[in-house]
Amino acid sequence: MTDARATGSSSWASADAALQAADLRLRQLGIGAAAVVVAVIAGLTIGPVGISAHRVALELADALPGLAFDSGLSDAHAAIVREIRLPRVVLGLLVGAALSMSGATYQAAFRNPLADPYLLGIAAGAGLGATIAITANVGDGAGALDPVPLAAFAGGLVAVTVSYAAGHLGGRSTASLILAGIAVASFLTACQTYVLQANSDAFRRIIAWILGRIATSGWSEPALMLPYFVLTAAVVMRYRRALDVLAVGDEEAAALGVNPRRVRLVVVLAASLAAAAAVSVSGLIGFVGIIVPHTVRLAFGASNRVVLPLSVLFGGAFMVFADLAARTVLSPAELPIGVVTAFLGAPFFVLVLRTSRREVW
Repeated sequence: MTDARATGSSSWASADAALQAADLRLRQLGIGAAAVVVAVIAGLTIGPVGISAHRVALELADALPGLAFDSGLSDAHAAIVREIRLPRVVLGLLVGAALSMSGATYQAAFRNPLADPYLLGIAAGAGLGATIAITANVGDGAGALDPVPLAAFAGGLVAVTVSYAAGHLGGRSTASLILAGIAVASFLTACQTYVLQANSDAFRRIIAWILGRIATSGWSEPALMLPYFVLTAAVVMRYRRALDVLAVGDEEAAALGVNPRRVRLVVVLAASLAAAAAVSVSGLIGFVGIIVPHTVRLAFGASNRVVLPLSVLFGGAFMVFADLAARTVLSPAELPIGVVTAFLGAPFFVLVLRTSRREVW
């Protein structure tokens, strides 16, 4: 009887602990969702033309099917909200979420706190693809069917594929894959430099793309980005528990029934696809995949069941605020968003480098 009571008490304690953990995760997700809401409100209301949050909310509600509200905005101000600021905010949410999710995934898969979405040459491949498209004068870098984002996307995927192929020649280890990515990135960067020097007349457009921007021509860019983000996020979230198991080491993970190579291959390919899609529509925006995941780990813990979804939420909010700073600091001129993230990310990277010797997750 005593053993039965002890077993029953243990079961109740385990159930209570599970409920407390679930409640804690819900509160954490609520904080992330609140950050997204604040970022959206700021992105829609702040700018050269100031619009109150109340009127913006009514304007957005009026756009919903079956609802009718009078926001009191003029046609010009309503167009600013619906056709200029809202697509840009949505694109910022998607790009920031994709880059930060990719960074968190790379860091968990490679067990390297300094890994980021550009580790396997995505940035170099996308930069080369965009440079070739721009110098060929086949597009202006805007719109879902424009050759510039399509070429950047293709270049990023080619770089990841070549890195994987080269890494497998070195024994399929994590170290060989990372070294292969560095080599591929160096080669593609050299190719991009050559193309750039041979086409100096397009220098300004290429540099503008490389420095990154969240600019839209309506809803085409968010529509291009959304399917890739939804697909890759679903895959990564599916493996978030397996990524926690990988933290104990490949041999121990295999003993627990997890196939480290398969998990690493699937999540890295998904993260690379998300990063390539983000780069294709926004250019090269660095440090997001390092700043956001590490901040989430420091604030909410190291479990990927928490880090990955919160990286999506806080990454989107971070990118919207960074874009807001980029378009207001030098108004009416616009600062490249890559410059803003570099100002924040460079010292943060040094901090991570200094603390990477200690156990941070």
